[in-house]
Amino acid sequence: MITIYSLPRRRDPALDALLDLDGQILVVDPAGHWVSFVVTQVPPSAEKPHGLDYSLVLHGPDGRRLAGLDNAHPPAGRRGGPQDHRHRFATVKAYAYTNAATLLGDFWDMVDSILCERGAIP
Repeated sequence: MITIYSLPRRRDPALDALLDLDGQILVVDPAGHWVSFVVTQVPPSAEKPHGLDYSLVLHGPDGRRLAGLDNAHPPAGRRGGPQDHRHRFATVKAYAYTNAATLLGDFWDMVDSILCERGAIP
C-alpha cells in the first residue's frame, strides 16, 4: 500500500506583507506626496481570481490621485474577467496581476517614476 502525504502549503511572505499594508498611509517625500493601501482577501472569483481586493494609490500633496493599481472596477471597455488595472494620471490600462511581490514592486516602481518626473526625488 502506498501512502501519499501532502505537505502543508507554505504561506507567501509577500502576500503577508501586502495584507499587512491594509489601511496604511505613508508620506513618501518632503513635498507631501503620499501613498495609501487597501488590501483584503476575498473568495476567488472570475473578477478576482487571486482572491484579493486591492487599491494601492499614489496621491499628490493636494490629495489628488496620481497613479495606482487596483481591481475595484473593470478597466474601461471590459466586462467580466479580471478587473486588475493601473491608473496613471487620466489613463487607465489593464494590469496583469501575477503575485503579491510583483504587485508591490510594480507599484513602487510607478511611484518612483512619477516622483522623479515631478522632481520630488532625484
